[in-house]
Amino acid sequence: MNKKLIHILTATIPLVFFAQACTTTPETPANSNQTGNNTKVDSKTPEKTPTSTDNKSTANPKSEKTTTPAAVKENPEKSAKLTNMAKFLAGIKVDANTPLAAEQKTQAWKVYADYFDNSWKDLDKKQLAKIRTWSEQELKSINETPHPIFYPFSGPDFLYAYSFFPNGTNYIMAGLEPVGSIPEIEKKSDGEIDRKLQGIQNSLNAILNYSFFRTNDMKVDLSEKGVVPILLVFLARTNNKILDLQYIQLKKDGTIQVADKGNKEKLIPGVKIDFVPAGKTEPRTIYYFSGDLSDDGLKKTPEYIKFVQGFDKRITYLKAASYLMHNEEFSKIRNLITSESAALLQDDSGIPLKFFDAKKWNLNFYGNYTQPIALFSARYQPDLRKAYQGTKDIKPLNFGIGYQYEVNASNLMLGTHK
Repeated sequence: MNKKLIHILTATIPLVFFAQACTTTPETPANSNQTGNNTKVDSKTPEKTPTSTDNKSTANPKSEKTTTPAAVKENPEKSAKLTNMAKFLAGIKVDANTPLAAEQKTQAWKVYADYFDNSWKDLDKKQLAKIRTWSEQELKSINETPHPIFYPFSGPDFLYAYSFFPNGTNYIMAGLEPVGSIPEIEKKSDGEIDRKLQGIQNSLNAILNYSFFRTNDMKVDLSEKGVVPILLVFLARTNNKILDLQYIQLKKDGTIQVADKGNKEKLIPGVKIDFVPAGKTEPRTIYYFSGDLSDDGLKKTPEYIKFVQGFDKRITYLKAASYLMHNEEFSKIRNLITSESAALLQDDSGIPLKFFDAKKWNLNFYGNYTQPIALFSARYQPDLRKAYQGTKDIKPLNFGIGYQYEVNASNLMLGTHK
C-alpha cells in the first residue's frame, strides 16, 4: 500500500471515534474537509471586529439575484494592509515600505517562505496547473458565464474551488471550523511570530500534499486561529488583491450584518472577503460561515438555506465530503443541491449517484471509480461502478483529487441540469 495512504489512514482513524461521539449514525465519519456532524453552531465572534467603511449592515445577497456581486468601495489603505498581511502569511515578500517588511528579514520567516515556495511549486506542477487546463477544457461552457460557487463542507479550502471555477462571482463556503481572525504580527516578538507561522504551516501540510484537509488536524490547528489566515494565504498565492474583510453574522431572515459582539442573539458567525484577481477589475466575494449543515443543524438555523438561495444559478462543488450526504441526516443540504444547482462537480464522496434523476440531469464521468478508501468502504456505490464500466470513452484525469489523490485513482462527476 502507498506510504502516503497509510499515513492518511493512520492519522484519520481517530476521526471515526470523534464522529461516533458527535452523530447519531455510528458509521458516519467526520468530514476530512469540513465536518458536517451535529456539533452546535459556533457563535463566537472574533476579538477584534473590523467593520465596513460605513459601518452599516452588509447588503442582502437576495437583492442581487444575479451573478453580479454588489459594488465594493475600496479603501486603498485598508486594501494594501490586508493584501500585504496575506502575502506575509503566504511566504511572499511584501512592499518594502510596509511595517511587515522588517519582519520578513528574520530567519524564521525566510525558512517559512522557502517552505511555501517549494511546496507551492510542487503542488502547482502536480495538480493546480493540470486542474486549470482541465477546467479550461471541460468546464469551458460553465466558466464562460460568471456564476456563484456553492461549496458546502469546504472548511477553508478556497484553493480548489477557485482552481476549478476561477470566474466565480461569489464563493459561498461553510464548515464547522471557527471563523478566527487575522493574526497580530507587528506587535509580536520573533518567537511569537515564528509560532504563528508554524501553526499555519501545520494546518496546510495536508492540503498541500493530499488535496484535502484532515478533520482531526483542523480541529486542533484551527481551534484558535480559525479559517481566516488560511483563506488569506490561498488568496495571496492565487495572485489576488484583497479589497476588504468584514466579520459578519447571518441573521434569522437570511440577511447578513457586520458582527456585533453585543448582540445577544445566537447568530451564525462568518467572514466576508472582497477581492479582485490580478489583471481584473470586477470584485469577487468569499462568504464563509461556521455552522452545522446536518438536518438537525439546519432545522435550528434555517437562515443558512435562505442565504444560499439568494444566489441564482449556483454551481455546486463538493470534494472530500466524508460521504455525509449518503446519510439521511444530511438530506436537507443534499436536496438543496440536487434541486437548485445549475451544475455540480463532485467526487464520489459527495452525493450518491442514485439521487440524480436521469430525466433532470446530464452526467459526465471522469477518471476512475473502483471503491472508496478503506476508511469509507461502506460507502461503495455499485451503480456508480456500473456507470463507469458501462460508459464508453470516459476521459482520464491526469491529476489526483479528493481522498483518492493519486493520479489514475481519482474520479469526478460533472452534472448539469437539463
